[in-house]
Amino acid sequence: MIKGYVSGGRVDDGLRLFEEMKSFGIKPNAVTFSTLLPGICDAEKKDEAHKMLKEMVEKYIAPKDNSIFERLLSLQCKSGDMDAAADVLKAMIRLSIPTEAGHYGILIENFCKAGVHDRAVKLLDKLIEKEIILRPQNSIELEPSAFNPMIEYLCNHGQTGKAEAFFRQLMKKGVQDSVAFNNLLRGHAKEGNSDSAFEILRIMNRRGIPGEADSYILLIKSYLSKGEPADAKTALDSMIEGGHIPESSLFRSVIESLFEDGRVQTASRVMKSMVEKGVMENMDLVAKILEALFMRGHVEEALGRIDLLMQSGCALQFDSLLSVLAEKGKTIAALKLLDFCLERDCSVDFSSYDKVLDALLASGKTLNAYSILCKLMEKGGITDWSSTEDLIKSLNQEGNTKQADILSRMIKGGEKSSQGKKGKKQASLAS
Repeated sequence: MIKGYVSGGRVDDGLRLFEEMKSFGIKPNAVTFSTLLPGICDAEKKDEAHKMLKEMVEKYIAPKDNSIFERLLSLQCKSGDMDAAADVLKAMIRLSIPTEAGHYGILIENFCKAGVHDRAVKLLDKLIEKEIILRPQNSIELEPSAFNPMIEYLCNHGQTGKAEAFFRQLMKKGVQDSVAFNNLLRGHAKEGNSDSAFEILRIMNRRGIPGEADSYILLIKSYLSKGEPADAKTALDSMIEGGHIPESSLFRSVIESLFEDGRVQTASRVMKSMVEKGVMENMDLVAKILEALFMRGHVEEALGRIDLLMQSGCALQFDSLLSVLAEKGKTIAALKLLDFCLERDCSVDFSSYDKVLDALLASGKTLNAYSILCKLMEKGGITDWSSTEDLIKSLNQEGNTKQADILSRMIKGGEKSSQGKKGKKQASLAS
């Protein structure tokens, strides 16, 4: 009769009959409870469900179908009575019903929703300690709606290690959740555990799980705060490979840190990435890096960076760079930069050419000076010929009379075509 009432949606009549049975001394059994409980859950009668479960525990009567406990948990959680929901799990343990990961998950999810995170953490501790997640007989698994809020809470409250231990058990069950991974990455980074964060990032990369921009930023800043710019650069590269474009301030922080650490070429590579991604700020750093590359003898790399910058529409101060190289005796670097400028018709002040030529002569590189001067004259860029006298003299002294003679004749022809323009200071490089 109870079954008929429940099947017909007349749960109240079923409950009335249930009470009449007991008043006549008829003891309910497992079948009775198993018949009534689904209807009670359908009717969302949480108080009756809680009372009936308590009676089952007192009489040590387990239902025929253990799936009813999942419904009881959901019913009490939906009603907001978390104490009654927790009693369902206790009842299962008292009745020797195997508790599964999903049962804990329902409670954890709803404890988090209710803001009672300390109770959720206590349940999680049992879950991890007993390795309930890894039990092969689990029919109810943890859902992302349960484990993600828990992981996020732990990672935001200095307990990322516990969150990772929890998630690694889930990973063994095949869980690959990008939200959880990014929370772990952020949590480790915020706690200063950069290497642990990078290990999470490596797992994500292997499994093709995308990292979020703010996760990368926290990791990069974590490395920088610990004085590890090379690792910060590696994380920045991963961020770019992941399809994110770092802000100019982040590029600047990494470049400055690398530069200050003496890693000029690495800073140069980050600068290259920055320009290629269309980030055109931080030009003051660009000038410092170019100068350092030239000073250290990485001339071809520096010229390659200059070429990239010019193609990207960046205006460069060649005069200051040439002056510094000439003054510091880096004549070969200055020579190659000057040659580069001539080939590309860059705007360079005549005084800069003069400084480079003087530096070449002072270091005995007369043929190099001659070569540059000839190229400059071919471009029509010489209007003041007084600086060439020392070069002709040096060429003759070194036995390079042919070059001295050619230069003398070029000067005579140039003086005739440039009369009245000797006061001009700017070398025009228009072809």
